[in-house]
Amino acid sequence: MLTGNGDPDSNRVMNTKTTRWILAFCLFGAALCFADDPQASTSNPNESKSKVVPGTEKAKPTYISLVKFTEKGIQNAKQTTQRLAAWAAKVQSMGVTIKQMYWTLGEYDQVCIFEAPDDETAASVLLAADMLGNIRSQTMRAFSAPEMEKILSKVP
Repeated sequence: MLTGNGDPDSNRVMNTKTTRWILAFCLFGAALCFADDPQASTSNPNESKSKVVPGTEKAKPTYISLVKFTEKGIQNAKQTTQRLAAWAAKVQSMGVTIKQMYWTLGEYDQVCIFEAPDDETAASVLLAADMLGNIRSQTMRAFSAPEMEKILSKVP
């Protein structure tokens, strides 16, 4: 494509400018995509570096809890988001990560998606949450597609 007066140098200048703009938009888009990604954050030089070889880390099991407020939980519903934040911080030290919490309409008041190192840890944090008296939960172990493939490979 010719621009300007048809001079090849003019085309080269235009292509260079276009390439710069495309590169700038790509970098800007990448920055937006990774802005909220905690794994893409810059590392602190004083932090210890993980010695896990990429691709060998074990994925934590995923759990889905269907949650109902108790009478006490309904009475304290205005503090539900603060209770979640405090709870997420407390269980993080046990290796539990709240991936997502949804407040819902219908039979259940919340749906919580979280990861825990193992079933025992998941059961202990759920029991502790239920013991506070604000909720009752029903929890299911969830499997990703790769985990399901592994399970299916073992079916006789």
